[in-house]
Amino acid sequence: MSSFILSIDQGTTSTRSLIFDENYNVVSSDQMEFTQHFPSSGLVEHAPEEIWQTVLTTSKNAIAKAGIEPSSIAGIGITNQRETVVVWDKQTGEPVHKAIVWQDRRTSEFCAGLKADGLEEKVTAKTGLLLDPYFSGSKIRWILDNVEGTRARAEKGELIFGTIDTYLLWHLTGGASHKTDATNACRTLLYNIHDGAWDDELLRIFGVPKAMLPEVEDTAADFGMADPSLLGASIPVLGIAGDQHAATLGQACFKPGMVKSTYGTGCFMMLNTGEVAVPSKNRMLTTVAYQLNGKTTYALEGSIFIAGAAVQWLRDGIKIIDNAAQTGAFAAQADDGQDVILVPAFAGLGAPYWQADVRGAMFGLTRNTGPNEIAKAALEAACYQTRDLIEAMQDDWGKALDDVTLRVDGGMVASDWTMQFLSDILNAPIDRPTVLETTALGAAWLAGMRSGTWPDMDEFANSWKLQQRFETKMPSDLREQKYSSWKSAVSCLIAREGS
Repeated sequence: MSSFILSIDQGTTSTRSLIFDENYNVVSSDQMEFTQHFPSSGLVEHAPEEIWQTVLTTSKNAIAKAGIEPSSIAGIGITNQRETVVVWDKQTGEPVHKAIVWQDRRTSEFCAGLKADGLEEKVTAKTGLLLDPYFSGSKIRWILDNVEGTRARAEKGELIFGTIDTYLLWHLTGGASHKTDATNACRTLLYNIHDGAWDDELLRIFGVPKAMLPEVEDTAADFGMADPSLLGASIPVLGIAGDQHAATLGQACFKPGMVKSTYGTGCFMMLNTGEVAVPSKNRMLTTVAYQLNGKTTYALEGSIFIAGAAVQWLRDGIKIIDNAAQTGAFAAQADDGQDVILVPAFAGLGAPYWQADVRGAMFGLTRNTGPNEIAKAALEAACYQTRDLIEAMQDDWGKALDDVTLRVDGGMVASDWTMQFLSDILNAPIDRPTVLETTALGAAWLAGMRSGTWPDMDEFANSWKLQQRFETKMPSDLREQKYSSWKSAVSCLIAREGS
C-alpha cells in the first residue's frame, strides 16, 4: 500500500528531500548544498541544472535511506525558494541563462522607473506586492532583453518560464507538465490575486509574452506524474507551495488571525486573513496564503531581512562566538544595566520600513560592553523587528491581535532565551511545535491530503503538537521602555540616511 510521502524542500542554498510516514514522522532525509554565483555586486544566480541534480540525488538518497520501494510513495510535495526565475527551451529543457535569484537587485533601475511612471499603485492593487526587484516579473524581462535572441524565441512560443517549482515539475514529469500553484504565481507581479489569473495589463507592463507562463493550479492538485525512469516508479506530484506558504500550512495556521513566524537567515511572518485580501497601509505584502478546492485564503506577510544572519555575523564577522548555540548563554550573562541596541540593517531594513539604503548600527555602548551584551542585542533585534511586523499587521487588518499566539519555526527558535524575550516584547504567548520541519511538513501535507494518505485540514490541525509555550514575564513598563529604545534607534538610522 502507498503510505509514504516524498517532500522536496528546495531552498536558496541547499535542497532537502524527506520521506514522511502516515503519522507525519520523518523516516529519512538527505540534503545537498549547491553553488551560489555572484557575477558582480548585487547579482545572485543559481545554475538550474545543478539544482535539478540536487533534487534528483537527494530524492533517490532519501528513498534508499528509508528502505522503501518507490512504488510505496503515494505522492510528492514540492516547496521552493520563491521569486527565483528560470527561462528554458520547452523542447530540450535547456535554460537560456542561469536562474536569477530572489535576492538579486539587477532590476532596481527598471522598477524605480515604473514607480516614477506612477505604476506602483496599480501594480499593488492587482498583486498585493510592491514594485521591487525581489519579485519575479522584472527578472523575466531582464532575461528577455539581455540574452541575445531570447525575446524573439519567447514570442514564437519556443521558450517557457517558471519559478523553481515549475522548473522542477517540468523535469520530474519529463517535460509533460508546465504548471505552478497560486502561492508561487502570486509572487511574480504578473498574477492578479483577486481574479486568480495572469493579468494581461501586468504582462504588458513587464513585457512578458503570455505563452511563456505556466498553468496555475490549486496548492494541492494533480500536477503530473513523475517519470518512472527518474525515481523508480510513476509517482504523482500532488502538492506545490512556496516556502513561507508551506510553513504556514505545516504550522496548521488555517484560521483567520493565526500567525506564524519563520526564523532563518531572515524572518518571514504570515497572518491568515481568511477570504479577505487585506490591503496594507504599512507596506506589508498582501498575498495568497494557500488555495484549496478553488477557494483562496489570503495573508498579510512581513519580511525581516536579517534575523539568524545576525547570529552568523557574531560568529563569522566579529568572531565573538564559536557556534550559534552559545548566544543564549551569552545573553543570559549580559549586564542588565546596559541597554545596547543593535539595528542589523546589513542589507537595509525590510518591512515595514523598506529602507534599502540604511545600514546597521549599535547604540548604547559603554566601556563595559562585551560579547555578552552584543550577543544579547543581536537576539533582541529579531524580537523587536517581529513586534514591528505584528503592530503593522494589526493596523492593516483593523482587528485586535491581543489574543494572538505566535507559532514559530526555524533555526533561531531552538534558543529558549530568544523565545522568552520574544514573548516578553510581544506580550503574547509563543508556541514552539514538536516538529520544526514545518516547511517540508506543509508540502508533505498537501500531497498526503490530496492522495488520501493524510487527513483533511481539521484533523491535521488537531495533530499539531506543542513542544513548549513561552509566556510573558516582563513588566509592561520595562517592555515599553525597551521597545521605545529600539524605535528611537531605527528612527536615528533612517534620519541619518535621509540627511
